[in-house]
Amino acid sequence: MASILDEYEDSLSRSAVLQPGCPSVGIPHSGYVNAQLEKEVPIFTKQRIDFTPSERITSLVVSCNQLCMSLGKDTLLRIDLGKANEPNHVELGRKDDAKVHKMFLDHTGSHLLIALSSTEVLYVNRNGQKVRPLARWKGQLVESVGWNKALGSESSTGPILVGTAQGQIFEAELSASEGGLFGPAPDLYFRPLYVLNEEGGPAPVCSLEAERGPDGRGFVIATTRQRLFQFIGRAAEGTEAQGFSGLFAAYADHPPPFREFPSSLGYSELAFYTPKLRSAPRAFAWMMGDGVLYGALDCGRPDSLLSEERVWEYPEGVGPGASPPLAIVLTQFHFLLLLVDRVEAVCTLTGQVVLRDHFLEKFGPLKHMVKDSSTGHLWAYTERAVFRYHVQREARDVWRTYLDMNRFDLAKEYCRERPDCLDTVLAREADFCFRQRRYLESARCYALTQSYFEEIALKFLEARQEEALAEFLQRKLASLKPAERTQATLLTTWLTELYLSRLGALQGDPEALNLYRETRERFRSFLSSPRHKEWLFASRASIHELLASHGDTEHMVYFAVIMQDYERVVAYHCQHEAYEEALAVLARHRDPQLFYKFSPILIRHIPRQLVDAWIELGSRLDARQLIPALVNYSQGGEAQQVSQAIRYMEFCVNVLGETEQAIHNYLLSLYARGQPASLLAYLEQAGASPHRVHYDLKYALRLCAEHGHHRACVHVYKVLELYEEAVDLALQVDVDLAKQCADLPEEDEELRKKLWLKIARHVVQEEEDVQTAMACLASCPLLKIEDVLPFFPDFVTIDHFKEAICSSLRAYNHHIQELQREMEEATASAQRIRRDLQELRGRYGAVEPQDKCATCDFPLLNRPFYLFLCGHMFHADCLLQAVRPGLPAYKQARLEELQRKLGAAPAPTKGSARAKEAEAGAATAGPSREQLKADLDELVAAECVYCGELMIRSIDRPFIDPQRYEEEHLSWL
Repeated sequence: MASILDEYEDSLSRSAVLQPGCPSVGIPHSGYVNAQLEKEVPIFTKQRIDFTPSERITSLVVSCNQLCMSLGKDTLLRIDLGKANEPNHVELGRKDDAKVHKMFLDHTGSHLLIALSSTEVLYVNRNGQKVRPLARWKGQLVESVGWNKALGSESSTGPILVGTAQGQIFEAELSASEGGLFGPAPDLYFRPLYVLNEEGGPAPVCSLEAERGPDGRGFVIATTRQRLFQFIGRAAEGTEAQGFSGLFAAYADHPPPFREFPSSLGYSELAFYTPKLRSAPRAFAWMMGDGVLYGALDCGRPDSLLSEERVWEYPEGVGPGASPPLAIVLTQFHFLLLLVDRVEAVCTLTGQVVLRDHFLEKFGPLKHMVKDSSTGHLWAYTERAVFRYHVQREARDVWRTYLDMNRFDLAKEYCRERPDCLDTVLAREADFCFRQRRYLESARCYALTQSYFEEIALKFLEARQEEALAEFLQRKLASLKPAERTQATLLTTWLTELYLSRLGALQGDPEALNLYRETRERFRSFLSSPRHKEWLFASRASIHELLASHGDTEHMVYFAVIMQDYERVVAYHCQHEAYEEALAVLARHRDPQLFYKFSPILIRHIPRQLVDAWIELGSRLDARQLIPALVNYSQGGEAQQVSQAIRYMEFCVNVLGETEQAIHNYLLSLYARGQPASLLAYLEQAGASPHRVHYDLKYALRLCAEHGHHRACVHVYKVLELYEEAVDLALQVDVDLAKQCADLPEEDEELRKKLWLKIARHVVQEEEDVQTAMACLASCPLLKIEDVLPFFPDFVTIDHFKEAICSSLRAYNHHIQELQREMEEATASAQRIRRDLQELRGRYGAVEPQDKCATCDFPLLNRPFYLFLCGHMFHADCLLQAVRPGLPAYKQARLEELQRKLGAAPAPTKGSARAKEAEAGAATAGPSREQLKADLDELVAAECVYCGELMIRSIDRPFIDPQRYEEEHLSWL
């Protein structure tokens, strides 16, 4: 493990590069404020892995979050980075001095190839611990492998390509299936396909990449030290499993196209950039002697996969004559070169070096660098340490590069989520189009920026480009926010002025008639545009004045129709006291907002006609917004005013089915003031459920109490389930009403009795009516004579209660007789049960010598047996076997316990005093043998196994044991 000092020194060696180019705090011309609160994280961040190898690292590969490294010459370390604390060591089992030459790991992280310097190749699968030699590969020093991303899986590689140091390209396929001793080998086949040559003869195959295009064509790119070859072809229909043989067969008579560079490092390396796992690669970078050949990959091109090629020369101090690069990896916008002591990152757009990350000498020279395409992490290692690079927000400043290249579309694509940068790109594009005299395009771009409005407008005015200025103003108008009303008024007025001026200039010219019509159509489209409708409506007054100043009555009418500006007409009629004409306009256009606005004025002068108009519109009007007009109108207190308000409210409630609480509360207040007779009818119609009424119960109670409507108050109390208050108030109005309230709590007898006692006390003490009190006693069965006697005065004679007292005594006598009859029936039933038990003790059954067990069909008298009243007879052991499977688990455990205790109990002996003493001692220590047998009988022989409940519970059990079903089935054939 790395020490604390190592970690501190490593933190000093980390690089922070490619900081954002924007200042920390600034206000650019675009109007945005850039406040960078925290330091921007570098694009490439290095981290040393907290790992100290036991031996020197000779090779390392990473794919699909699986890391494999060879330690020394005989140890393979595999780490699943998702479970980094569970490393897996595998011994290669090599006895010779062969060293690990290279390792190759497929895109799934499942298949690992280990090429040895002794021209042997080993295969290890991720799910196995066994290292398997590839016999067919022996004798070939493998330099590169082209994995099959289309057909490869965790269990099989599919057809793959293998490049050797002798320039040969082989096709092979590996399977993870191990089989037995004589099972199949992992290398299913290994056959040659092609030989790569340079001027001096065959050259080592340094890199191999195989891809498949969307149209089914296959692409293979192979590199030697100085050449890059392309193999392009289409597999025959139905021969996808044949691999690459058909692709290379097309180049048997002529060499494939290639790119050649004279200088050489003695090796080369090819890197691809793939945006997503299992997707097609987008770009490539080939590290060779003259520099790095970089370009895009286009699977749609018929002749070559490579496009937009260019060669970036190595940075200063890097190259064949200086410090040669050892490896290359490619990201979206950079390629990273690994040197002996550092890593250099070069931007693929500009060729500039953006990172020089030096490593400490204590770690030793760097060996190689690889990329995990699934995570995007970069890995570099020395013999004693492993490092990982994180790539974060690589495209953050790419837009600046594209902007300097005048590639505005790409610049906008890469700063779409950064409004300040996007504004800079749009402003630069607008200026560029203006200089190119493409004024309309420039106006569209300027409209999207935050540049100064006056500056842009003056530019078009000076260039006398009114059409472009109008385009700019229209787009600015469309981008305004609802709160920017002043700007919208300015723009709409200015646009109207521009159109009117141009129409006035063209109107008298007969040669410009078509242009006049075209301009008029554009002006009308502007006035009727849904996007501008809100702004035109907000500034309609100024536009009307502008149209009038130009004397354009035609467009004045057109604009009024579009704006539906009926409010002006209605206001005009109201100002001139033509209320019926104003109501006619409202009824004709049926605009609810106009009704809400002018109803407070119209209802004071034509209430009946206005209410008729409201009723005609029905549900289109929101009655809540009309309540203020009704309240102001009905405050006069005249019967006609209140009746019109009630008429509309009743229409809303009874016809429209309004459930809004405000409407119902207002209707209640109108009833309470103007039509008390309708108040109680409305409350009763609303129902007695507190959850189904639509008015406010507390408000209704207060309103009825203020106006002295006691019956209505009693009803509200009943809805609120305040029965005591309801009875108290009802007694002030009508005793019969109080009786109705007292019977409401049907489920609470105690409360009902309490309420009836209130009524009885009121009748006796307030009305002093003994006959009515006796009637109350008869009306409620819960009341008895002894409950109401305390309410009567002392001078009342018993003659008034004679009948009630006799009735109560008769009820008590009847109840006592019922109890005596129940006691006699219980006594008789107990005697019958005792008699039945005596009879059962005396019952017996006879067993004949020829009787057999109902289960095993053997003679019954051979062994202890059980005889049931139903006639079935069983051996004791047979009954035990039949009953045991149907017993619950706890009863089976009890049965085993009884059998165990019965077996351990001493056998009974006769005639011996010592035996009796032993039996008495055993009885004191635990249950006797007879008691154990009785418990066993109760558990096993409580009922017949064929006639009892046990047989009923086993009705869903199959007649034939499922385990013996096949045997029984075959026996019947």
